[in-house]
Amino acid sequence: MADKGTNVDLAPTKTVDADKAKNFDLDPHLIKLMWDEPFFSNILRSVTKVRSESIPTAGVLAKDGDIKMWWNPGFVAGLTSKQVKGLLKHEAYHLVFEHTTTRRQEPHIIHNYATDLAINSLIPEEELPEGGLIPGNAFAELTDEQKEQMGEERVRKYEAVSAKIASFPKEMSSEWYFARLLEDEEVADAIQNPGQPGEGEPGEGNGPAMPGSMDDHDGWDELSDEDRELVKGRVKKALEDAIQKADSSNGWGTVGAGAREKLRELVSKEIPWQSVLKKFCGMTRRANRHSNVRRLNRKYTGIHPGVERGYTSSIAVYIDQSGSVGNDDLELLFAELRNLAKRTEFTVYHFDTEVDEASETKWRKGRTPPVHRTRCGGTDFTAPTKHANKNASKFDGYLILTDGEAYDPGPSKLKRGWVITPGRKLLFDASKRDFVIPMKGKQEAA
Repeated sequence: MADKGTNVDLAPTKTVDADKAKNFDLDPHLIKLMWDEPFFSNILRSVTKVRSESIPTAGVLAKDGDIKMWWNPGFVAGLTSKQVKGLLKHEAYHLVFEHTTTRRQEPHIIHNYATDLAINSLIPEEELPEGGLIPGNAFAELTDEQKEQMGEERVRKYEAVSAKIASFPKEMSSEWYFARLLEDEEVADAIQNPGQPGEGEPGEGNGPAMPGSMDDHDGWDELSDEDRELVKGRVKKALEDAIQKADSSNGWGTVGAGAREKLRELVSKEIPWQSVLKKFCGMTRRANRHSNVRRLNRKYTGIHPGVERGYTSSIAVYIDQSGSVGNDDLELLFAELRNLAKRTEFTVYHFDTEVDEASETKWRKGRTPPVHRTRCGGTDFTAPTKHANKNASKFDGYLILTDGEAYDPGPSKLKRGWVITPGRKLLFDASKRDFVIPMKGKQEAA
């Protein structure tokens, strides 16, 4: 299952005694994962574990509707207990982020780098095998002896890739890392043509290889469309269950807030923002006219540019951060903001009994600012209503994202919409003057 078109994967961190490898048992590590990291354990529960020496490290592959994780005992036995945990989490992340069911971009090796960079930035560094790809971390520094053994060309390539990865921020998407690696021609060439031990002129045949994937990515492009959709459905169901169990039992382990938000986005029962905005903006839209040279003036062709008429809306979004809105609900609301940002621009404010002016943030397509709780008081819907009314010349309308736990703020000067967390409702009837969008829970959305 060696990955076609990739450089050498990570070798075992140290030489492993043949008997130790033969007797290595993965089950105790899976049991420990269940206690320490229930979320990942629930993801891997339905994955068939296959002991195999035909794969250099480890890897996940879905085929015929079955999801398997291969692992080489000679590699895994050489890892610390923490590193085994990190490897298991790494494979789980590949599944939930759909890396195994999404066709890899060309060149494959750069796509492999990108997926590993995205995943490894979500795993504590002490849990990653030595030599792994970690955004913000340079490769191991070469000794003078290693440089002499490798030769100038291989050293140059090694250091170029190392510097590039060291410059990367953590917790970006695999698409982001892929684009940044590919746009640097020197780095892209170095990853694809690193030079291997035994190649080149005398004096260039030894020394470390370019660090590569910590696991095997072969076979990801071999799924039929039917298999692909079947596996996606299975993984999504497993992810939904794992999130639900993690929420109910505080079983998130080391999964940070940023990673939780990314995971929730994958299973979000997304509000149909396209139709919501059409309805909302249709009620608040303002015409704008601007010249467009690509649109010819039919009356005076070739003399004056045409005028293109379009419609824009300036929308404010007030997100409820009162104490009644739990952190899990808040994460759901922020996930919906990210979905909304895929379609339009808007201005976000946080509120509880008052609007936090300092929280004002512009959300634009392709830009998702960091989000966090800034308030935790009571709830007063008059706060966003008064704020929007005061800024009526600035906004066409506004949305309030909330659990609904407050009383009627009265009518608004602007068009107002309410987005309500699953299983909750407004304590008053706003439907006659506003529009209300209830977020669907898991059972409702099934």
